Amino acid sequence: MTIYDLKPKFQALLRPIVDTLHIQGITPNEVTLAALILSIVTGVLVAITQGASWILLLIPFVMFIRMALNAIDGILAKEHDMMSDEGAMLNELGDVISDVALYLPLAFIAGVSPILVVLFVVVGLFTEVAGILGAVIGKTRRYDGPMGKSDRAFVVGLLALLIGLGLTPGWWSDGLLLLSIGLGVATVINRARRGLSS
Repeated sequence: MTIYDLKPKFQALLRPIVDTLHIQGITPNEVTLAALILSIVTGVLVAITQGASWILLLIPFVMFIRMALNAIDGILAKEHDMMSDEGAMLNELGDVISDVALYLPLAFIAGVSPILVVLFVVVGLFTEVAGILGAVIGKTRRYDGPMGKSDRAFVVGLLALLIGLGLTPGWWSDGLLLLSIGLGVATVINRARRGLSS
């Protein structure tokens, strides 16, 4: 079970926005690039301010917007006949670059373990590689949990919100990151196994 399982309901809510964007001539690649730029700018602000409260409190909203943009580009591509190899490549690269740009700067926050942040990011990259490899070997792209892209976004949003509200990082933030890393490793294994058997 993963937050990704809620995607169909989320997409249904976004469909009117997608239709409006299509009418205005917005392409899926433009939406993907918007999500990428949003993530990079936010990550740079976190790094520059070393996790100022105002930017940390914005991160949950950034995560929600990014998730919406990620869903919108997929709907635009699939339902309005705009799928392309370039778009598929940009979508996968955009996701991992966005993760790195947005999550690594958390290591600049006083009290947050830089080592655990790096491990969280690296394991997250491994989960995406494991997911993509299903398609590479001629089977299906895997989105199995328990710690997929949306779940990682939730963890980071929660971490940023609590620190932004004044909770001092320490045992709880280390525990949250360690739990997420462990679930990420389980996700890599699940995706690899199911990718081979799908």
